[in-house]
Amino acid sequence: MISQVYDLHCHSTTSDGTLSPDELVTRAAERGVTTLALTDHDSISGLEQARICAQKMGIAFINGIEISAQWEKQCLHIVGLNIDPQHEAIENIALNLDKMRNERAEKISQKLAKKGIHGALEFVQKVVGDGMITRTHFANFLVAHCHADTQQQAFDRFLGDGKVAFVSTTWTPFDVAIKSIVDAGGVAVLAHPLRYKLTASRMKKLLAAFKAAGGQAMEVVTGRYNPDEIRILGNYANQFELAGSVGSDFHSPANQWIELGRLASLPAGVKPVWELLA
Repeated sequence: MISQVYDLHCHSTTSDGTLSPDELVTRAAERGVTTLALTDHDSISGLEQARICAQKMGIAFINGIEISAQWEKQCLHIVGLNIDPQHEAIENIALNLDKMRNERAEKISQKLAKKGIHGALEFVQKVVGDGMITRTHFANFLVAHCHADTQQQAFDRFLGDGKVAFVSTTWTPFDVAIKSIVDAGGVAVLAHPLRYKLTASRMKKLLAAFKAAGGQAMEVVTGRYNPDEIRILGNYANQFELAGSVGSDFHSPANQWIELGRLASLPAGVKPVWELLA
């Protein structure tokens, strides 16, 4: 029997990944992934291309999205798995967030220009084409034009919270994002919970609110978490009766530490999210 390898969180050029949807699926298949979900940020436009390629490559494909949501003034990411991408609720979220991101991109470019850094918007628009503009694209611009040595330095100097080119954004309300995923037939998954750097009490408050709003799962295994972190998240999943998801959060082959399908197993006793996706 062939062992199943799930990767339920990754990104293509439709958001801030560097591989096209079909290149992403091909790479996943070559690395032994048997079930893949494409979860681009606030975008569903790469799903059809990815699905067609997955059929050719002989791997199972799950329609996904990663929605930027607001909870108590904090931006969280909520992955929707097994969604109907043509559902009105999902389409509306994607359209609204695309408009918001374009407006933010213009403001970021204007702030950079005030600091003597010109041409940012034109650069990222050329790179993105019909895709979505994210802060990562501006970070790449800053690196390419020698204003920063790395993406992280670009965020630390220019794009991060409170920095000179930071633009405050109001994201989709937390409960609206979850309801939209559920209404579209999907499973709402709290993405990379430790990234938000919450205290234990805040984490429990978040997970309780997430569960009450209709959330069904949380990421327990990602490409970045060590065994202790996975154990902690597994305990949270069981405590709040949430299924556990696994996803690399792959963006680019250039990051040698994060690879499609290269993931630890879920801790024993944690219900796998794929049992909810049948």
